[in-house]
Amino acid sequence: MSTYKKEFGTGVQNAAGTLSGVVEGQLWYDSTAASFKYQYPAVTTSGSWATSGSLNTARDGLSGAGTQTAGLVFGGKTDPSTYSGVTESYDGTSWTEVNDLNTARNVGAGFGTSTAAIYASGYNGTSNVTNVESWDGTNWTEVADVNTARRGIPGGGTSTSGIVASGTSGLALAETWNGTSWTEVNDLNTPRTSGQMSATDNTAAIVYGGYNPGPATTITSNELWNGTSWTEVNDLNTARSNTQGVGTATAGLVSAGYTDNAPVGNISPAATELWNGTSWSTDTAQPTPVRNQGAGGTSSAAFYAGGYDGTTNIATTLEYVGAGTPIGGWSTGVSLNTARDFLGGVGTATAALAFGGRDPSTTAATESYNGSAWTEVNDLNTGRQEFGGNGTQTSALAYGGNPGGSPSEVAITESWNGTSWTEVADLTTARRLLRGAGTDNTNALAFGGFTGSNVGLTESWNGTSWTEVNDLNTARRNHAGIGASNTAALAVGGFTTVTVALNESYNGTSWTEVGDLNTGRQNYPGGLGTQTSGLVAGGNVPPVSALTEEWNGTSWTELNDLNTARYGLGAGGTTSGGLAFGGNPGAGVIAATEEWSSASNTVKTITTS
Repeated sequence: MSTYKKEFGTGVQNAAGTLSGVVEGQLWYDSTAASFKYQYPAVTTSGSWATSGSLNTARDGLSGAGTQTAGLVFGGKTDPSTYSGVTESYDGTSWTEVNDLNTARNVGAGFGTSTAAIYASGYNGTSNVTNVESWDGTNWTEVADVNTARRGIPGGGTSTSGIVASGTSGLALAETWNGTSWTEVNDLNTPRTSGQMSATDNTAAIVYGGYNPGPATTITSNELWNGTSWTEVNDLNTARSNTQGVGTATAGLVSAGYTDNAPVGNISPAATELWNGTSWSTDTAQPTPVRNQGAGGTSSAAFYAGGYDGTTNIATTLEYVGAGTPIGGWSTGVSLNTARDFLGGVGTATAALAFGGRDPSTTAATESYNGSAWTEVNDLNTGRQEFGGNGTQTSALAYGGNPGGSPSEVAITESWNGTSWTEVADLTTARRLLRGAGTDNTNALAFGGFTGSNVGLTESWNGTSWTEVNDLNTARRNHAGIGASNTAALAVGGFTTVTVALNESYNGTSWTEVGDLNTGRQNYPGGLGTQTSGLVAGGNVPPVSALTEEWNGTSWTELNDLNTARYGLGAGGTTSGGLAFGGNPGAGVIAATEEWSSASNTVKTITTS
């Protein structure tokens, strides 16, 4: 058995500030602050949303069941007049079409798991229906009907113990399900339609929000069901209807929806709220306002899929992860010797190379980093900014860019052997504001950029020459490049005629659009990592940004921000340990370096008084 004595010794050490070399769980005395302190892993203080695999069929008014890693959505409406019975199964990454509902409809009540779900009532395009169907993991089977047909009806619980309440034109009716039949029970205190529900089973549920036709407005009313009667409890913070709640009667989640006070298309500002059994608290909003999504999961891990964004039905899936998740973070490192932006950066967290850039005039300066200090080494032969680069501290490539004169775009390529730069074969097409990926000075991919207009041009380097390969799907400049091979790369964000969040993946032959950033950005955000595990930090949204997002091969998740917002930065390393250096916070070039750790820590002060 480990003890504190075995881990850290017999005494509490003294330090004037932070104890050097302190590790997780170690206690020390800060003589400057006259306080005892210890270090513990940093975790998120609020929830976050990430984009996941899209539905096969875009629709709104669908319902959902299950969890974030084993979900189900069903029903909905694919256009103004087509009602759907499509059912899709979710594995936490992608959706697979499975057997359809027997009765196509939307805005019914869905609940249960991905292998045992219920879909009750709804609207089939002609009338409200009483139909109820049960899902066994393979097929839908019609079971006992609800007593009252309705639409805009929320439901919750399990496939053998469920509850539905409210509905069409402001009903207060509630019915419970015991796995065989429906029973009418006591009415809600406040009639409503298109409300939301979080339920444990048919004895414990809350119904909240919705639309009350009486005063003709969305409402915040929240009612608790105890198996016998409804009691009014603390209201929502944001009145809403037309969305789906998840979770239980004591731990619920609701996000987005409709509010009659919203400024655009009556779509809510995507607000998210959490229920703790007593009250609602506001949490991180969805990236894009939307209503009529299908949802499943818990208050700490949920998915919201499909819906209507005010213009069209969408297929987007968003995943929510609650606060308390361990996260990485940025810490201050040793500054570059030469402040600059629009530079090249390669290598790892302990063996990096910074080269070229603007300081504020174009520079050829090259610096090597050993994990403790930056050292000036041999310069590029041609000083430049806005170029592509890839490789390691001892084997790198720099190509294209802007030398700061005329012409403004060059094709010059230089190879670094750990000691000096040598000019090698030029790019096929001169350009600037491009990005790249690759292993070393024998393996590279250059993509995108500007030649007087944006290009999607992609070239592959084999150590001797450049060869044109398939273009990006979207021509752009000022993007981020990620990847450790010329056959596996990402082109992220950038500028077309506007700032974009587009992400494209290269497989050695062609580019494919994959999950977008949560926040679009341009002006050379820093990119590091691989095609399946990457990080993008900084850039210009606008304004200048400190945002950091991590790519897991499928979707992006927002993490801790840079300490200093900046664009035009250099970066290197992996998602477990990386660097960001140089750049421009909007007021001139800087030399600041920040170090990324996927397991960052924070210091807690123990009050002794």
